[in-house]
Amino acid sequence: MVMDGSQQALITRKIAILGRNGRLGRAVCRALSRKYEVTALGRQEVDLAESVSEQLKNVGFDLFINTAAATNLDWCEGHPQAAERINAEAVGEIGAICSAKGARCLHISTDYVFDGSASSPYREDQAPNPISVYGKTKQLGEELLLQSANGHLVIRVSWVFGPDKPGFVDMLLDRAMREDHVEAIEDKYSAPTYSIDFSEWIEPLLFEFPIAGILHLCNAGGCSWREYGQLAVDAALEAGIALKAYHVWPISLKSMSSFVARRPVYTVMDHQRYREITGISPRSWKDAVRTYVRTKYFRGK
Repeated sequence: MVMDGSQQALITRKIAILGRNGRLGRAVCRALSRKYEVTALGRQEVDLAESVSEQLKNVGFDLFINTAAATNLDWCEGHPQAAERINAEAVGEIGAICSAKGARCLHISTDYVFDGSASSPYREDQAPNPISVYGKTKQLGEELLLQSANGHLVIRVSWVFGPDKPGFVDMLLDRAMREDHVEAIEDKYSAPTYSIDFSEWIEPLLFEFPIAGILHLCNAGGCSWREYGQLAVDAALEAGIALKAYHVWPISLKSMSSFVARRPVYTVMDHQRYREITGISPRSWKDAVRTYVRTKYFRGK
């Protein structure tokens, strides 16, 4: 069979993905490996706490995707220097390495770069103002990456859920199956991001639309943690899952005395730029959660 130029280019393009064991990284590795030559990297291969240059010198790639980070807010608050090394300094090094290889870097960042004082979805051109060590180190990582060379892209996500690592939906439903009373925070808002959807959305950004700068990418709409949890419970009941708790009761963010780091109250993000660039409209978070719950428990039977 004779392949045209576009088919040949698709086969020969190499993508390195760091964070292969994470909730988002694993999903991206699986999806992109169907079409590209993927090198999946974990902490054993590349430890962001150490100098990155030596660890990546023998890795060949045309594009690099970094999904790895120190994401535990309270750990970051207690280990600011280590968090800065992993979330910022290492990201700048990755950007420089990619530039030296003539490759773009797509780096995953977070809605926690915002302070949460807005009342409408954040756009990419709004100034960050993080209120935690985690948010500050992630903002610095964005800056260092974009300063390293033109062409790199920061993609901000929020409240990632999916099949590769248990998250909020999984933990809440597990509790609802065991207990007759479950709670979730009522006064904190963002937008869930389904890792399976994200893995599809990211593909046009690789080579078809090689944009640079900052991009917001999550499921459409926004919700509180309680609304998020209640939708998951409702979806489980619709799927015929036996639960002991049918209602998610509200609690306040202030009541979470175990939290060390401050959490922004409102970080729903606008993704109009993505729609305008790709022509793709991310589906609503409600549809994504329903799909995930049905898929999760269908596989479990």
